[in-house]
Amino acid sequence: MKYITIAIDEKSYARMVAGLRVEGSVGYNPNKGMGDLNAFNRKKRVRKKDRLVKKLPWGWVKESLERIKVFGSFPKDLGTAEVIGLLNDHTRSAKNALIEREIIERV
Repeated sequence: MKYITIAIDEKSYARMVAGLRVEGSVGYNPNKGMGDLNAFNRKKRVRKKDRLVKKLPWGWVKESLERIKVFGSFPKDLGTAEVIGLLNDHTRSAKNALIEREIIERV
């Protein structure tokens, strides 16, 4: 039977003592002559919420830091021709919302 000594930082050890798991990888470091634990630092991704530019009848137009987002959802029971017409109206409304946003920001 062989015993391997593993170097663990204080935070990881505190989690283990509290009965919590520590995610990471355990490997053998030949330079140190012992194993080491590379604990994964899993932080939540913090992201600014999208700003609603305009609520549309079949969706919305939103703005993030890098993108303009347009969403539309149409009922299937309307038929293809009517959905295509609504899609054109939706796109026109989204374009107008962006133009209005630009005018308001310049004032």
